[in-house]
Amino acid sequence: MALKKRKSNGSLQQAVKQATGVSDTEELSSSAAVSKAQAKPAQSNAVQRTVWTLIMIAGFFGLLAAGHLWIILFLTVVQVMIFNEILAIASVPARENSIPWFKAINWYFLATTLYFAYGETLIYYFKHIVLVDALLLPFATHHRFISFLLYIFGFVWFVASLQKGQYRFQFSQFSFTHMTLILVVGQAHFIINNLLEGMYWFFIPATLVISNDIFAYICGKLFGRHKLLELSPKKTVEGFVGAWGCTIVIGLIFSNLLMHSDYFICPAKDLGANIFSGLSCEPNPVFLTRTFDLPPQLLNLHPLLSFIPKQISIAPVQLHLMVLSTFSSLIAPFGGFFASGLKRAFKIKDFGDSIPGHGGMTDRMDCQILNGFFVYLYYQSFIAVKHETVGGLLGHAIMGLTDGQIVDLVHGLTHHLRNRGVAV
Repeated sequence: MALKKRKSNGSLQQAVKQATGVSDTEELSSSAAVSKAQAKPAQSNAVQRTVWTLIMIAGFFGLLAAGHLWIILFLTVVQVMIFNEILAIASVPARENSIPWFKAINWYFLATTLYFAYGETLIYYFKHIVLVDALLLPFATHHRFISFLLYIFGFVWFVASLQKGQYRFQFSQFSFTHMTLILVVGQAHFIINNLLEGMYWFFIPATLVISNDIFAYICGKLFGRHKLLELSPKKTVEGFVGAWGCTIVIGLIFSNLLMHSDYFICPAKDLGANIFSGLSCEPNPVFLTRTFDLPPQLLNLHPLLSFIPKQISIAPVQLHLMVLSTFSSLIAPFGGFFASGLKRAFKIKDFGDSIPGHGGMTDRMDCQILNGFFVYLYYQSFIAVKHETVGGLLGHAIMGLTDGQIVDLVHGLTHHLRNRGVAV
């Protein structure tokens, strides 16, 4: 019965070909043409993606050379673009247009958050500038209170805009906006803090994430067999683990090159520095090579281990880099998986099309934001050198003493310096 059915189908197909004048050769040619047509967009997208990858890498190194100020401006633009892309996926234009000032309120909350975050950073790192300027001093001393008043104004504005029949929509958008501000602006703000601690702490984390992404793709293509997550079917366990090892190697190479450059390891003293003006400082001890004794228990585990030197000379930053590389490889990608889940929830392929071949800015920065926040916390907990600075002492004096006490302090310091033979 099945044989008769196949013969019948074959006869029917042959009859259709004869009726339409299509030969077997022409049919094969047509199929090949369709396959080629489908392959062209994929090849074109791969070329476009490669070209824009090279452009982004060149731009990245250009920003490094331009200096801290230009990187901060770039990161600000990135935050604004990500905020806009994420809000756009939950946008309902028909409803938004019927609510007065709907978009203006969202952008106002972004501006307020940026004011608070950037103000905190400038006051912390540049006390010696903002606390001696007559115009900036009131804003610096009352920064948090001013930020709170700005937020309260936006809060009242939102409540006043509530409309009957739109309550659920407005409150869901209010929550979505604040979630975006916390996860994006709140965390990205710490990347700027890393930058001001030294270009090294901006460049290395960013490079680790980029390297991990590249090697996860390469290792996955070469060795991938087992799927890692349902969220990202193309990600494999082999690519995930292989990229971890490759990321550590790349990190050690770049770290060894940069740890001898004052421009990369010195904290920012002002925002005018660039690769041509350079920086100078006393290096953080983690960048100085030290000699470590290997545990005797390790050397006695096996006779072959007796050939290993009993001491190794290495800069502590290389050991810290192992931790940073591990987080960049095993945890930071979950920032990307989180973004993938969000895209699936809203049934979209990319967050935007601002970067041809790559999607939106959010698609490129999802892992960087989480990684930057971790690096900030790790640096402040285990690496930062805690000591008094001129800015810190100025802050204590200006905000903790009366005008008369400050005058007495200045006179006392002047007298002390003169006694030491220092011209004042």
